[in-house]
Amino acid sequence: MPGSSQRKGAIRKKPKGNPTAGSGGRVRQGLEGRGPTPKAVDRTKHPAHKRAKAKERAEKRTTGRRPDRKDLDATVEWVYGRNPVVEALRAGVPINALYVAEGTERDARLREALLIATEHGISLLEVPRTEMDRLTSHGAHQGLAVQIPPYEYAHPDDLLSRAYDAGQVPLIVALDGVTDPRNLGAITRSAAAFGAHGVLVPERRTASMTASAWKTSAGAAARIPVARATNLNRALKSYKDAGLMIIGLDMGGEVELPELEAATDPIVLVVGSEGKGLARLVRENCDLIVSIPMTSATESLNAGIATGVALYEISRRRG
Repeated sequence: MPGSSQRKGAIRKKPKGNPTAGSGGRVRQGLEGRGPTPKAVDRTKHPAHKRAKAKERAEKRTTGRRPDRKDLDATVEWVYGRNPVVEALRAGVPINALYVAEGTERDARLREALLIATEHGISLLEVPRTEMDRLTSHGAHQGLAVQIPPYEYAHPDDLLSRAYDAGQVPLIVALDGVTDPRNLGAITRSAAAFGAHGVLVPERRTASMTASAWKTSAGAAARIPVARATNLNRALKSYKDAGLMIIGLDMGGEVELPELEAATDPIVLVVGSEGKGLARLVRENCDLIVSIPMTSATESLNAGIATGVALYEISRRRG
C-alpha cells in the first residue's frame, strides 16, 4: 500500500534527537552571554588587529639592520678631520670608536691618533672611503673620524646632593641663553677650577655638551656634572626653596662683584648671554643682580670669561 512503511525497501525517517528527552541544558547554555567583547586589536578580522600585526612585522624587519645616518644623528656625534680628531683625543673627550678610511695616507697626526686610541682602549675601525663619506655626510674628514656618545646629563637635584655629601656650601652655575658650546666648555672648566658643584643648563635654546664643549673644558666635563632642567625658572625656584640665594650676573647690576657679601652663602650664580643678558623671568627670579666693574663702559666680557671672573671672586671670598 502506498505510504506503508512495512513494504520492502521503505525507509522510516526518525526525528533527530530524542523527542522524549529534555534539552539537557543546551537551550539554557545558548541563552547565556559570552562575556565582554574582545578589544579591537585582539579580534583577528578587525582593521586595528591587522595594523598592529603590520607594525610588528615592520619592527622585525628593522631589527638588526645597520643604522642609517638619521639614526646615528639622534644618538651620537661625529668629529672628523685630522686636527679636530687629534685635539678631541688629547682633550680626553669620551669616544666610542676611531674610524680610519681605507688607503688613508699616514702622517704624524694619524700615528698620534692611533697611538692615543690604543693607549685608551678605543676601538679602531677601518672602513671603505665611501662609508666614511656617508658617516660624515661627505664632510672633509681626511680619512679620520671619531664617534662620540651623547652626554649623560645629571638631574638638578644631583648638584645639591654633591655639595651636601661633601659637607660644603653649595655653589651652582646656571646658564640662561648661552648658545656657544665653547662658552659652555669654558664655564665648565672655570666651575671645576673654583670649587663649584655643577653647571645647570636649560633643555632648550642653549648650548649642549658637544665635542666642542668637551674640548674647551679641557677634560673638566669629566670631573664636574652638568645638569639639564626642563624649565630653568622652575629649577631656580626649587633651589630657592632649598635655601639657596639666586644671584644674576649682568651688566648694570645692583651690586658690584667685589662688594658681594653673600659670597659665602649657598649660591646659584645665573649667567646670561653676552648679547641679551638675562631673560626677564629669570631676572625676576634672582634675589640679587651683580655686575663686574670695568674701566670702560663700552667693553663687555663674554659669558665664559665673565663667569670665570665671578667664580674666582666668590672662591676668594670663601677663602
